[in-house]
Amino acid sequence: MAEELGRRLSRRGSAPTPALPAPKPAQREEAPARGIFTRPSRRHGAIANIVMMTLAGGLVATMAIPAYAFAPSAPGTDTAHGRTASTALTRAGAQSLTVADQASTVSVARDGFTATTPEEIAAAKAAAAAAAAAAAAEARRVAAAASMTTYASAYSGPSVSDFLANPSYPTFSLASVYNVGLQYQGVPYVYGGSTPAGFDCSGFVMYVYAQFGISLPHSSAGQGAAGTRISVADAQPGDLVIMDGHDGIYAGNGNILHAPYEGAAVRVQPIWTSSYYIVRLGI
Repeated sequence: MAEELGRRLSRRGSAPTPALPAPKPAQREEAPARGIFTRPSRRHGAIANIVMMTLAGGLVATMAIPAYAFAPSAPGTDTAHGRTASTALTRAGAQSLTVADQASTVSVARDGFTATTPEEIAAAKAAAAAAAAAAAAEARRVAAAASMTTYASAYSGPSVSDFLANPSYPTFSLASVYNVGLQYQGVPYVYGGSTPAGFDCSGFVMYVYAQFGISLPHSSAGQGAAGTRISVADAQPGDLVIMDGHDGIYAGNGNILHAPYEGAAVRVQPIWTSSYYIVRLGI
């Protein structure tokens, strides 16, 4: 076998070497494009594994930070988180507080500002209203006194007491009473007046009835109590019309002859209210 191989090689060596064809120009071999799912090389895979392990370690460390922050080290190893005297007292539970004896004697002073309470405002309003009413009453009294002074000097005729001692009309009748009362229309209203110089409501009635020898008090309520109460349907001119705080002589047909109020004069007018009743004298 060896000899045969040697002969073959010698023959091959002695034969002329055939000419080799000229080499073709080298062409650049393009690497096939890698798709998305192309398996990476081993080198790339190792790098990816290192990156993933680094990221995982960082994530674990980040998650562990809050736990460490709320879990301080053991007592005695970290003075920043050690238990202080105040925290020890807080955890002890019940606590006590001692107050000096003189604290109970401390007086509290009102601040430098003041405020009016609703009660004080109401009291002030009531006081103001009372003062205004008193002032108005005093003004009326002064005016009445002045009117009475003028009134007394303006009349010199017979008074109520004169008529009662010597009546002008010895015979009494309701019609006569009404006719006598009509003579005083136009006499001015004067508070407390009971003469033709000036009348108030009950002074007018008293003066007219005195001329018939009938004595009446100078009061509307007293005059209402001096006679007999009758129905409104039976009223006749000359009867008394009695109201709350006022009275006059019935004029028929729902009218009244009276001295109305300050600034007015004796007159006949319709009765303006249903709150009245009729009283008859002489029965």
